[in-house]
This record gives sequence, C-alpha cells and structure tokens, in this order.
Amino acid sequence: MNTKISLLISGKLGFDLLIYLFDFTDIEFIATDNKSNEIIDFAKLKSIPLFVGNPRNGMLSSFINKAKSDLLLSINYLFLIEEDLIEKFKYPINFHGSLLPKYRGRTPHVWSIINNETVTGVTAHFIDIGCDTGDIILQKRIPIFEYDTGFTILNKYIEVYPSMVSEIIKLYESKSIIRVKQDNSISTIYGKRTSSDGEINWDWQKERINNWVRAQTFPYPGAFTFYEGHKVIIDKISFCDLGFDNQMPNGMILQVKPNLVVKTPNGAVKIEEIRNDEFEFVQNKILKNEN
Repeated sequence: MNTKISLLISGKLGFDLLIYLFDFTDIEFIATDNKSNEIIDFAKLKSIPLFVGNPRNGMLSSFINKAKSDLLLSINYLFLIEEDLIEKFKYPINFHGSLLPKYRGRTPHVWSIINNETVTGVTAHFIDIGCDTGDIILQKRIPIFEYDTGFTILNKYIEVYPSMVSEIIKLYESKSIIRVKQDNSISTIYGKRTSSDGEINWDWQKERINNWVRAQTFPYPGAFTFYEGHKVIIDKISFCDLGFDNQMPNGMILQVKPNLVVKTPNGAVKIEEIRNDEFEFVQNKILKNEN
C-alpha cells in the first residue's frame, strides 16, 4: 500500500515533484497558488482534492479536516503556513534551499552567491511557527562554483529534490525520522528580493560586483546601473587589467569598444553581456545611481 501524503506545492519545482510522487504515493490533497496552472490541471485530471489560493484565516485548515495522512510535505510553497494547519500533522515537513540555520527566508540561493559562499544545499526540516526554524531531518550539500549563477544553483536544487523527498518518505515509513535542533546562534535570515533591489554600487570591490551580477543574471530580473538616466541591465562581467588613474570616480567608463570597461575601487571590470543593449556609451561618462 502506498504511503498517504499531503502536499503544499507551487511552481515548476512543485509540479515536477508532484509527477514524481504520484507514481509511488497516495496523494490525499494538494494546496497551491493560483498561478501554478500545471499543478492545478494535473490535480483536476487525477481527481486529487485541490485547494487554490492563500491559505490564511483557516481556509486551508478547514479544507483538509478529512485528511488521514500525518505526513505533510511543503515544496516551493508560496505561503506561510498557519499554526492550526501545522498541528493537524504529526510530520509537517518543508524543503528549504539552504543549509539551515543559515539563509532562512527568501531566495537563499541568490543571497548565497551574493555573499560569496562556496557551498549551499537543501534542508528538510519540520515546520513550526517560525520562519525556517524547525528541527532539521536531512541536508544535502551543493557546491557553488565561480561560474554558477542564481539560476544554475536553482537547477542543482531541482536535481537533488527527488532523492531527498524519497529518502524522507522512506524514513517516515520505517519510523526512523530523527529531529536535530537548529543552532540559532549561527542563524541568518534574508528577506524577499524584488527587481528594484538589483542596483550595482560601483564603490563595491570588483569581486562583490561580480557576485551581485551572476546571482541575478537572466532569467532573473538582473543587476543594473544607470547611464544618462536610463536603466542598463548587466548579465555578465569579467575582470580586466586595463589601467586607470585612481583619482577617477568609480563607475567611470574607461573603454567602449569592443566591450564596455568600468572602473571599480580595486580594478577594472569588462561588461560581457548587457540585456538591453541599445545604448551609445561614451568614454569617461559615469555609470551611477538613478538619483
């Protein structure tokens, strides 16, 4: 007999894991957001009870009162989960894209690159009323290489999720789940990022600027700067040995052709890819803040 589970899932990652789990579990219900059309369509096709929308104010809790499973898996779910819902399950488990207790919160893979980390990972942990603060069950480490971007790290996450989910279910079936408290003394938390958060500060060291750019490159909204009042989205840079006068302001354009080269405090950077490349740049002009 297949193990009964309940799912809180969103997006492509949630859909991929739904397809994976459907073959060897008994899915009692699915909760998702109203933009996850693949999940919605699949649930309707397979006649799986479905809740769509914000679960606040007990709406989802009342919907699942008939659920018999005591295993709840939350995978890429867009909403915070209320306490009364957590209490309905003996094993409410979330999968988070960092090595908790570090990088609690939103977009941890992007923040990990920005902060020049060399390793990240995925954590399976119990859901509690805090933000990614529940006891840890399982972790998988993932290396971050100098060529990785936010998107490539996300794809690495996707590769390890099926085996992690499968391992959690096996631990549940064998009654072998062990809880490990998080060490709050080393915890960090990061908030949601928006497209307006990507502005480059040319007073940063070139290494930080590079991490900033690669963390947010396409298909994400992108790191950006301003030229003559126009927003310029930069998707890739490299370091350049072009010399300059240290008295020049940071952000000054040192070279236009064949690639834009810009001054930073500790060296020049070559702009390899500009997403909206419709500008006629002029040497000695300055890339700077909008204001």
